[in-house]
Amino acid sequence: MIETISIKNIASYDNEGITLNELKKINFIYGANGTGKTTISNFIADKINDEYLCCNLEWKQGQKLNTLVYNKKFRENNFGKGKIEGVFTLGEATKDDINLIEEKHNKLKILKDEGTQKNDTLKKQEKVKLDEVDSFKESVWIKVYKKHEGEFKEAFQGSMQKESFKNKLLSEFDTNISSLQNFSDLKEKSKTIFGKTPESIQSIKVIEFEKIISIENEEIWGGKIIGKLDVDISNLIQKLNLNDWVNQGRSYLLDDVCPFCQEPTITEKFKKQLEGYFDESFTTSIKKISEFNTDYTRLTLNIINELTQIETKEKSNKGTKLDIDKFSSYLKTLVSQINANNGLLEDKIKEPSRSINLTPTKDQLDSIEKLICNANIEIKKHNDIVINFNTERSSLVQDIWKYIVEEEKVDIEKYKNKINGLDKGISKLTKDVDDKINSYFVLNNEIKELTKNVTSIQPTVDEINKTLQYYGFDNFEIVPSALNESYYQIKRENGALAESTLSEGEITFITFLYFLQLAKGSTDKETITDERILVIDDPISSLDSNVLFVVSTLIKDIIKNIKNNIGSIKQLLLLTHNVYFHKEVSFIDGRTMECNRTNYWILRKNNRISSIQSFNMENPIKTSYQLLWNEIKNKDRNSIITIQNTMRRIIENYFKMLGGYKDDYLIQKFKSKEEQEIFRSLICWINDGSHSISDDLFIESQDDTVDKYLKVFEDIFILTKHKGHYDMMMSIEG
Repeated sequence: MIETISIKNIASYDNEGITLNELKKINFIYGANGTGKTTISNFIADKINDEYLCCNLEWKQGQKLNTLVYNKKFRENNFGKGKIEGVFTLGEATKDDINLIEEKHNKLKILKDEGTQKNDTLKKQEKVKLDEVDSFKESVWIKVYKKHEGEFKEAFQGSMQKESFKNKLLSEFDTNISSLQNFSDLKEKSKTIFGKTPESIQSIKVIEFEKIISIENEEIWGGKIIGKLDVDISNLIQKLNLNDWVNQGRSYLLDDVCPFCQEPTITEKFKKQLEGYFDESFTTSIKKISEFNTDYTRLTLNIINELTQIETKEKSNKGTKLDIDKFSSYLKTLVSQINANNGLLEDKIKEPSRSINLTPTKDQLDSIEKLICNANIEIKKHNDIVINFNTERSSLVQDIWKYIVEEEKVDIEKYKNKINGLDKGISKLTKDVDDKINSYFVLNNEIKELTKNVTSIQPTVDEINKTLQYYGFDNFEIVPSALNESYYQIKRENGALAESTLSEGEITFITFLYFLQLAKGSTDKETITDERILVIDDPISSLDSNVLFVVSTLIKDIIKNIKNNIGSIKQLLLLTHNVYFHKEVSFIDGRTMECNRTNYWILRKNNRISSIQSFNMENPIKTSYQLLWNEIKNKDRNSIITIQNTMRRIIENYFKMLGGYKDDYLIQKFKSKEEQEIFRSLICWINDGSHSISDDLFIESQDDTVDKYLKVFEDIFILTKHKGHYDMMMSIEG
């Protein structure tokens, strides 16, 4: 069944909306035209429509049933097509067929009831387990966590919420194998170990500099690179010490013009002598010093960059293990030495015959390396301490949890035993529920197979026609369509189609009879016996009083079957604006006593906003006159215009129509002239509010004005000696 309906942010419903709670098997909703009844029925019929994103419908125990909705849209969708879709019933079934289907339906009902009962028990057990878990969680939070958080809070890291603490406690109870220690020792260890945890330090990179030392020790730097001595021109070059000068000038020998004197003195013989002097040995030596220079420059630049980065990082590290002052001093000297060496290497490249002595950087590099190695030794010692610290801390945490679980051992074991018992029961109930569900589907499929072979639409045709004839609609009838026997058509006695000539009342009555047949059967052979819910919205629109009585009688038969759990209809929601129809259809078995399977609501609209009032099992509508008094009693829910109209109708019904009193007689009951003027003002006020139409500029009177006229309204009954009637209708006990 439907359990709750919420309507918000649609039509006349604001963002607070309305909620129909605790829906019963039978639900009556009264509301005047325009109060929002059709919005409710349209939502139930088309719940997935985007218009109803803020609306909600909840099913009892989550079990959804097929819902059939009768409203204006139903009439338009079915009659507007020119033909009505066929409704299958068990029309062609033999007595044995019906008995077999009925027998299986009874078994299906028993299965469903048993399954529902098992499911209810399962949910109760799950609730018991949940309560037990919550109770244990709260208990250990107070008894354990709150008790020990002062000294052992560090041990509870990662489990400092109720749920996580409970889970950790149970886990430690099952897995902790630490030896049990006393509380005093654990507390003392906690003071020492718990606190700021030291962090590991990354070791300093050791610089590789062997290649630099090797380049600096090359013998080539101290030697002179000159040409071949057995060439004729060598004596002159050596005598004048022109080796480097001539070597540089060779690149300018483009023809026979001397690059030095700019005269055509260069002969081929001279060129050959130059080539002979600067032979392959000379060229190889030049290439070698050039390569050494390139490597030295690159390697020293990289080392200086790496050492500078170390210097910068360690200066900002408060806990550095490096002797940063010595390191900076050595680095500064090293940079100076390398710069000097680079200058000498550049000179050697320019003047190969020159002998140079590079400054050895080995001492500086060795000193720097030693500082780094010493720092790394200290870093390792620190990291070893960190590793041992973490081990000690971890061991202490385990010891603390061991102490705690032993302290709570009795309660934990009691809790675990109870939960294990509940889990076994829940597991068995879950299996039982699954078995019932499977058996239900198997039996339901058997019923569907049986109904496929015995269903027909003819009984529906016969039933509707029989009802039409019985209630005087004898100038037309329902017949199966000649083109498709699964559809109906409406024909006159002469065979002509009658759809276009039917009155609004006739159309309403036919579509309602069709809806009732659809409620008993289905347009789908496989779903003919499925359980369903009916929503009926104003079924007596455009009907005269005689047909109104017929419709109410048909609905009352459905209500009786629902209450007695007969048939496939399990719930009814009836919405109407007609007081007399509401009174008639809710009056069952000659009594109007309260029924625990029935609920009542009144839907109202005030200031263009719909609201609802629940009356539970008490029917708020007895007669239209009583309804008027109910409006007075609930004045805070209505606008002033409604109050004015209600007071006028009560005065007219009770004093004028029943009592024969005129306004002048009532006025004379007030002794003073002032009181008479107030009463006359009341009559004018209620007549003005009842017979005039307020425009958008209407401004409601203040609440004290309404209260003043309500007091005059009460005085009328007092002065005419009808105070007892006023008290009775207002439910005022003497």
